[in-house]
Amino acid sequence: MIYRRNLIRLINRRRLRSIYSDTIEAIRGTEQDFTEGKLSRAIFLLSIPMVLEMIMESVFAIVDIYFVSKLGPDAVATVGITESMITIVYSIAIGLSIATTSIVSRRIGEKDADKAGRTAFQSIITGIFASLLIAVPGIIFASDLLRLMGANDHIVSDLAGYTQIMLGSNIVIMLLFIINAVFRSSGDAAISMRVLWLGNLINIILDPCLIFGWGPFPELGIIGAAVATTIGRGIAVIYQLFILFKGNKRVMILAEHIRINFRLIGKIIKISLGGIGQSIIATSSWVALIRIISEFGSEALAGYTIAIRIIIFALLPSWGISNAAATLVGQNLGAKKPDRAEKAVWITGLANMILLGLFGVVMILFPRTFISFFIDDILVIESGIMGLKIISAGFIAYGLGMVLINSFNGAGDTVTPTKINLLAFWLIEIPLAYILAMRAGMDENGVFLAIVIAETVMTLMAFILFRKGKWKLNVV
Repeated sequence: MIYRRNLIRLINRRRLRSIYSDTIEAIRGTEQDFTEGKLSRAIFLLSIPMVLEMIMESVFAIVDIYFVSKLGPDAVATVGITESMITIVYSIAIGLSIATTSIVSRRIGEKDADKAGRTAFQSIITGIFASLLIAVPGIIFASDLLRLMGANDHIVSDLAGYTQIMLGSNIVIMLLFIINAVFRSSGDAAISMRVLWLGNLINIILDPCLIFGWGPFPELGIIGAAVATTIGRGIAVIYQLFILFKGNKRVMILAEHIRINFRLIGKIIKISLGGIGQSIIATSSWVALIRIISEFGSEALAGYTIAIRIIIFALLPSWGISNAAATLVGQNLGAKKPDRAEKAVWITGLANMILLGLFGVVMILFPRTFISFFIDDILVIESGIMGLKIISAGFIAYGLGMVLINSFNGAGDTVTPTKINLLAFWLIEIPLAYILAMRAGMDENGVFLAIVIAETVMTLMAFILFRKGKWKLNVV
């Protein structure tokens, strides 16, 4: 009996040492070949830096809205409306990063680093061009866009500068997404983590300084939040480019890669169209939801914005885990190991469901603690509490759904998630939100309920289609 206890203790110590050493390796950067070896270790090594990366993004989202909320409901509403417009930037950036991930991960799985580097450069060029198409009209028509989104006169006349800066500087968002996709899909997830930590730490430091005029900094109000965000992300992009051109990692851009390859750009655009489409479908539904909620006043809109920021705090680490699944799918399909790719998805999906399930319980039990941390307006707090409680009820479904959707994308099959999103968000979420909020008298609570129902439907459809296995046959 004593011998058995000692043996169990010894095994547990070894496991703890193994977990510790793997965690350190994941954070520092690993040379692990993710198409070989124990699958659970591969998932762990990829997930740790991706989760830490997204945790920092979550912390920034919370800190940013915390400082902005001190400027009042109109400032918070401005951030919420502007972010709903910037969804077009995120949609394109996500679409291009999906295409980049699927192609680069395949080339890494095939052990062809040269083609991976060529893909990285063409993706960057494509992202720069796309960002310019948004920046110019965004700067010129910022006030008109705010008015169109239902903003009040104070927001349109006095706070439009925030929107101008955020839309005008969208190139840093675009490149941050695309280049980090290069690093993640190649297996260098620790670099993506360090990039985002650098950008967001600078952002967090500058935020209160530029908003409130601390120390030698000017007091810029809500515009200060936009300037801080742009500076932080801009420095992060410079760091990315330095590593990509001067580093010694799995993917590098060499001198011979710096030429426009229209054939490869066409391939990137073709794959990214599905990614952009599914993202636009999903995120435009959020724009529609913002428009519906704006009918109930700035307090309801501010409560919704704060609740969504808190939910993003919980969801972003899970997105990190689902990104690990996408990388493993792409690399293992490139290595001609489809069964290993599928097994990685189910293991990752289960882990994500457990993680988000725990987060959901906390959000449901203690919603007031989270919402009142940001603002003391009672109407905003009550609206935010209901949003947090209702949306958190769907966290377990979200956990599996985001892994399955990302896995389709990792395989280069961006059409299937597009169809799923079209049905779930445009044909179910938006009409249902309008009916429940405007016709059934549930106000903003009807919108929150529609979100849960739509996300659950999305997960069920993704589960059924993933099980059919056609994604394994996709050629990139």
